Amino acid sequence: MAKTRDQKKVIIDNLTSKIKDAKSIMFVNFNKLTVVENETLRNELRSEASEYIVSKKTLLNISLKNNNLAEVDFSSNKDQVAAVLGYEDEVAPAKIVAKFKLQIPEKMSFIGGILESKYIGAKEVEALALLPSKQELYAKIVGSINAPISGFVNVLAGNIRNLVNVLKAIEEKKA
Repeated sequence: MAKTRDQKKVIIDNLTSKIKDAKSIMFVNFNKLTVVENETLRNELRSEASEYIVSKKTLLNISLKNNNLAEVDFSSNKDQVAAVLGYEDEVAPAKIVAKFKLQIPEKMSFIGGILESKYIGAKEVEALALLPSKQELYAKIVGSINAPISGFVNVLAGNIRNLVNVLKAIEEKKA
């Protein structure tokens, strides 16, 4: 059943506000995805504070233009288009979709995305999906900060260890 003008306005307003709040947006072609596959992807994205939105391309285009993202236009795209919005981590949605896409490559592909209010192509989104997550980067930073301290503690412990070994050797020699 066709939507009324008021229903479309509500959808556009909702999409416009969600796009405004998103840190990153990925656009994907999805063809022949089953309901179960769609729901599985939605649940995985929800766990990372992301959202998978399927909307009419015209309504999506209007919402993007409302957010001054007019360079993105899906009018000529023949396939179905979904927007994947990341609200906390910029990389997480791309990583999740890329992992999901590996299971069903013939049903899903990246079109492009928006990062820092600029359009990026499908190859850039693929590259974004290969980046480590924020948690992995934090762990590397903590490890890098901790490495000199650990080395210093080992040096100090080494001197004490050597002293104990010398004292033990002297004790064995006297016995």
